[in-house]
Amino acid sequence: MYARIAQPPSRSFFLLGPRGTGKTTWLRACLPQGATPARWFDLLDDRELARLLRSPGVFSAEVRALPSGSWVVVDEVQRLPGLLNEVHALLTEAPDQRRFALTGSSARKLRRVGVDLLPGRAVNRRFFPLTIAERGFDVNVDEVLAFGGLPAIVAESDRRLKAELLMAYVDNYLTQEVRLDATIKDLATFTRFLEVAMLCNGQVVNTSGLARDAAVARTTVQGYFETLTDTLIGEWQRPWTPSIKVRESGHPKWHFFDPGVVRAATGRVYDPLGPDERGPLFETLILGELRAAIDILGLGGALSYWSLPSKTEVDAVWSRGQRVVGIEIKATERWRPEHGRGLNHLLASKAIEAAFVVYLGPHPLRHGEITVLPLADFCRRLWDGEILPAAGFGS
Repeated sequence: MYARIAQPPSRSFFLLGPRGTGKTTWLRACLPQGATPARWFDLLDDRELARLLRSPGVFSAEVRALPSGSWVVVDEVQRLPGLLNEVHALLTEAPDQRRFALTGSSARKLRRVGVDLLPGRAVNRRFFPLTIAERGFDVNVDEVLAFGGLPAIVAESDRRLKAELLMAYVDNYLTQEVRLDATIKDLATFTRFLEVAMLCNGQVVNTSGLARDAAVARTTVQGYFETLTDTLIGEWQRPWTPSIKVRESGHPKWHFFDPGVVRAATGRVYDPLGPDERGPLFETLILGELRAAIDILGLGGALSYWSLPSKTEVDAVWSRGQRVVGIEIKATERWRPEHGRGLNHLLASKAIEAAFVVYLGPHPLRHGEITVLPLADFCRRLWDGEILPAAGFGS
């Protein structure tokens, strides 16, 4: 068991995250277990799913019979989206009687069938692989980049078993369940796309070029990326455009949610970590840590990247209103002044208020207005609220 940083909201909530990140384990650890335990409806259990399908009214009847203040968990709610209409009815008739935790690994099915997503009645929370903070900060970086942060993988000590578990995740989930969720008819085409897309991890993606490489129509590629986004397997990082009159890059970057899954899907998880992998995988790792902190700490804002045609760039730009922070991500043990060229450009134009570099070296450094931090120091300061400013709410 790893202690997770996230805490459940005090009201009903959706908990969305890729399969295998530990949503169910976390809920079982933090929801009531005593005299009034949470009532679970596990829709991954085919018998439970069939029971609710046969008798649609039994869900509401069983929930109404629970004591006041009970928590109700519907695990993988996208397998029976119609239950959300009943959840809404139950919340409407007695808003303070019960609270719902609704987990899911896909927002696609819920949107596709047009069910009630409980506007104003449930908040959204995301769930992530284990963060550097949850693993104790001082981690073996090569191990994290090679095998990622899925809890079951981290807990396994045998490296061969780690690799086999990751391959099973790719074979059984990415190429099968994601395909079924998206009603993708051609498994061979989707598998070929997935292999090419994994090679694009951490890169600016031109979908037309990728379609040629995968021998797939451009509209099909766009649909496949939408599927991966909706099933929380990956995320676009849009280009950031500050208010300076310079032409920036217009194509988005693509990042998968976990370095180990990327290596398994590209067939490299059985091999030592290659030097060409470190940069994109380290960027994926740090962006995942940033996204987790933004969501769990309630910071708000958006993560983008910034780039000029001259190749001057900044890997991550966090913005919320007028607050903007630039972060450069370097998978190197030595800091060089040229690594801060993009940050210095934005600092000089006053487009950002603070500039950080996270790298694999052993010592914190200060270079002009840029703070350079080792991985563990950067993550500690991130979770302590010293990298991205906290949200300020008026009275």
